[in-house]
Amino acid sequence: MVETWYVDIPEFREEQTRKVYVYLPESYFQQKNKRYPVLYMFDGHNVFFDSDATYGKSWGMEEYLDFTESQVIVAAVECNHSPDYGRLKEYSPFDFDDPGFGHIEGLGETTMDWYSTVFKQMIDDKYRTLRGRKHTMIAGSSMGGLMSLYAVTVYNQVYSRAAALSPSLWTDSMSLDHMVRQSRIARDTVVYMDYGSRELGNHSRMKRSFQDMALALMDKNIHLTTRIVPGGTHCEASWERQLPFFMNTLLYGLED
Repeated sequence: MVETWYVDIPEFREEQTRKVYVYLPESYFQQKNKRYPVLYMFDGHNVFFDSDATYGKSWGMEEYLDFTESQVIVAAVECNHSPDYGRLKEYSPFDFDDPGFGHIEGLGETTMDWYSTVFKQMIDDKYRTLRGRKHTMIAGSSMGGLMSLYAVTVYNQVYSRAAALSPSLWTDSMSLDHMVRQSRIARDTVVYMDYGSRELGNHSRMKRSFQDMALALMDKNIHLTTRIVPGGTHCEASWERQLPFFMNTLLYGLED
């Protein structure tokens, strides 16, 4: 089942109150002493319910997790919906300039500080979680995918595993490459990263940026899975079809 509640985030400048979505497996209510790994996700409004999704289509994650009996808690927070590019700002680790968006002030550090301390503490206090780094994961798509890469590299002491679907590497590929290469990343880190074959042309040098990021991660000697999704596009329906791939990667060997 998915619980929903609201949280105030005074650290954020706009739309401080956000909706939180928390998936709990059926066994959570049957095995009262069992604790669970946690997957944190961005764009929570798009994860579970079509009725809340920005474009009317969610990832359908509740149905997938129930069907696979995945033993994981998923905690997701909706994004900033401000028309003044609120989502781009909060989901960008760096300032960047774009012909379509102008200058974007990256507030990703503030976002990840909140996720990694305040929000994680809320979830750990409210639910029966496995609190350690080994069992703490993060995932997202597009700008959320970018933030997942940022989280698992710069905040590697908190997150051991990440899934970055169609990450927005186009924002500042050089800074991202430097970020990964300068970060201290434990070798047990697991990263899943993909891109749709039909979206590679959406931004110039996207294929090269994807290759460069994969190489930077490989140079860290981590456990890396990369995919070019056949026919994949930049939308929730496409990301929903990747659920078996990235969830299997994130959960693989976790209970060993």
